[in-house]
Amino acid sequence: MPRSAPIGNSGAMNMIAALLEQRTGQQIAANRAWRIETALKPVLRERGLATLDELVAQLMAARTGELGDQVVDALLNQETSFFRDAAVLDMIADAAQAMQAEAGGRRIRIWSSGCSNGQEPLSLAMLLNERGMGEGVNAPDIIATDVSPSALARARAGRYSQFEIQRGLAVRRMMTWFDSVGGDWVARPELVRKLQFRQHNLTADAPPSGKFDIILCRNVLLYFSLPVRSKVFEILASAVRPGGLLVLGAGETVIGLTDKFKPSEQYRGFYSAVAAEAEMPRTALG
Repeated sequence: MPRSAPIGNSGAMNMIAALLEQRTGQQIAANRAWRIETALKPVLRERGLATLDELVAQLMAARTGELGDQVVDALLNQETSFFRDAAVLDMIADAAQAMQAEAGGRRIRIWSSGCSNGQEPLSLAMLLNERGMGEGVNAPDIIATDVSPSALARARAGRYSQFEIQRGLAVRRMMTWFDSVGGDWVARPELVRKLQFRQHNLTADAPPSGKFDIILCRNVLLYFSLPVRSKVFEILASAVRPGGLLVLGAGETVIGLTDKFKPSEQYRGFYSAVAAEAEMPRTALG
């Protein structure tokens, strides 16, 4: 399980961090090594293990990848909330409406990559519905993906705690789109069916089929090394329509990592896909 750089003196921590990087491309910074033990405490309890060393010993002896899958899934950072960076989502909706007007009847396609527990794509579906783009031929095709099977299971179920539902979700939207069930809030079927949730590894899998008008990949690249980020940009560029938009997190940029995207002139903070230049015809010599 090779890793680009050790995160500390603990051999067990380094091997676990290497497993995460190998499976997902994500790295754990040295100053966040504490997350490993914190995130894996439930796995240790479930397996009846006392230390990370014992866990690594089982990982090395495991004949199937089930334990490795469980460890990796536990380590993934699923921090998210409804209407996170609401101004960004409003601008995405503006762009989607403008693209819809120019599309000549074609459905707008949106990819929410690294969707975690589903709050981002659900927020977007609510917002687009409010903009009159929620039904019939005007309904965008929204694909939401994540590498974590447990996060996707939660997203498909659309079930959130009172704490999660209050983070960014206005009461009006909560009452319109969610039902109170056993102390939690569950998204209504008419909202969930506006989305397609799929498991996808950004660093290893081909992108979802077809071309997208808008791709959201917010606060995902932060966990990748620079070479991996460049690779991911190549994958995203292959999935976006010429002139389509890429939306990154506030601390992320394409600058210095790819020439396939450039800052958008129309939507501040977004990136436009650069159309490939037509290949120049070759002339015979002699």
